[in-house]
Amino acid sequence: MGDAAMPEEKRHYLPSLETRTRYNIRVPVFVTSALIAILFITIGLLFLDNIASGLEALQNQIAVSLGWFYTLTMTIFLLLTLWLAFGKYGGVRLGPDYSRPDYSYIAWFAMLFSAGMGIGLLFFAVAEPIHHFSIDVPPASGADPGSPQAASDAMNITFFHWGLHAWGVYILLALALSYFAYRVGLPLSLRSTLYPLIGERYRGWLGDIVDVIAIVGTLFGVATSLGLGAIQINAGLTYVAGIEASLTLQLAIIAVISVLAAISVVLGVDAGIRRISFTNMVLVFILAAFILAVGPTAFLLQSIIESIGYYAQNLVQTSTRTDAFVDPDWQQDWTLFYWGWWISWSPFVAMFIARISRGRTIREFVTGVLLVPTAMTFVVLTIFGKMGIYIDMFGDGGVADATSNELEFALFAMLEHLPWTAALSILAMVVIAIFFVTSSDSGSLVKDILASGGDLRPVWQTRLFWASTEGIIASVLLIAGGATALAAFQQAAIAMGVPLALLLLVICYSLWLALRTEPLDREVTQNTTVKEQMERHRHSQR
Repeated sequence: MGDAAMPEEKRHYLPSLETRTRYNIRVPVFVTSALIAILFITIGLLFLDNIASGLEALQNQIAVSLGWFYTLTMTIFLLLTLWLAFGKYGGVRLGPDYSRPDYSYIAWFAMLFSAGMGIGLLFFAVAEPIHHFSIDVPPASGADPGSPQAASDAMNITFFHWGLHAWGVYILLALALSYFAYRVGLPLSLRSTLYPLIGERYRGWLGDIVDVIAIVGTLFGVATSLGLGAIQINAGLTYVAGIEASLTLQLAIIAVISVLAAISVVLGVDAGIRRISFTNMVLVFILAAFILAVGPTAFLLQSIIESIGYYAQNLVQTSTRTDAFVDPDWQQDWTLFYWGWWISWSPFVAMFIARISRGRTIREFVTGVLLVPTAMTFVVLTIFGKMGIYIDMFGDGGVADATSNELEFALFAMLEHLPWTAALSILAMVVIAIFFVTSSDSGSLVKDILASGGDLRPVWQTRLFWASTEGIIASVLLIAGGATALAAFQQAAIAMGVPLALLLLVICYSLWLALRTEPLDREVTQNTTVKEQMERHRHSQR
């Protein structure tokens, strides 16, 4: 997820923390985050077997001991977003009361969808539904693999992993960032979201710890996506050109596309990257529209409506599922992986969403971000996923067989059954490659903003450092995983999601404290700033 860079135009230059360095960095944050990344890379290269076994052991421990925590936390996030949308604070504006949105609804929705989609969606759009349908039906579902019920369950669990819960995480953090930056007037940084709890100490070491956690979590989240992109591009080359999949080729793919991302970083074409990302969304929809047109159109349209309805009917049950009476392996390989991945992505995606949402009300913000991108994602998932299932149920088959051992082949195995297979496969690889570049570039920008105390224009040298570090970490995880590289990325995402989840819960409480200071009568705010009101409230509670 999350592949759009921040727009250059209409920026609102917010205050940032004083840095006093040549490269305009917040030294404790940048140095600590960089050292953690370098330490992981060094240990990973020197002790590959230990990294692989350590990540596996950590994942197993989290699944057994904290699986319930992930499930409960993600559900809390979703419920809180709904409360914010329909509660008494829905009319509060993300900015001064006189402010209005910078972008039209169409432009805003397009950029939201661009922020939430990425390499992962193309990787799993066919792979996850066909895998659940034919090979790995979720435990206790009661469906036989390959049955119509398994097809419904497969799409339901895929929607669950890519739907409202994922956007709920992004919304809460993006809302907190927007509120404290645009309405309170603090730097656009995670540390600012704790202002109601720690006051001016957000400028000190407590704030530094918050930003370090966010940077390291995002670093591994982006690395996960880059690794998945390299694996899938390799799979496409295998299908199109007969080039055998290999670790060496995957590492070369990471290196080449990381160089392209580095060039983009040096050139500083943030607006260009945003336009490229938007173009990429158009290419995804062209690909989906082609499948809809040449495939079983009526079946796919029926499936969109039915799958959304089935998802809504079962949302409470899937949201609270912990697999207490069955083997937890399935849940840790799928649900916990997604929850960790979305949480580790959240600082990156939330920062982008916050940058384009100034001036909207909380109700408008929550409903727009929660519903529109989710609906668009569901349409893409159904067209790609149900097409793969249709081929195995009613067509020539072969998609499930191609996916049984390597999920990365699923997309290309499905495209093989459509006209113009080679052209479609090349288009898919181009889309994945562009996602790769924009993920690395804009992800580096977000980490650099955090490491520079909220400065919206960090220097290219430090952005280049983060772009290079992402590629190296992705390579280390790829090497450590070996034949089971996907497992290594899953394990890293699950592990990094835990500290960020705890931080997000604290931020939720902090945002609630801040909103309590909002007078429902807007006249009260005429002679005082929101920050002054908040300070008065904090002192009155002591």
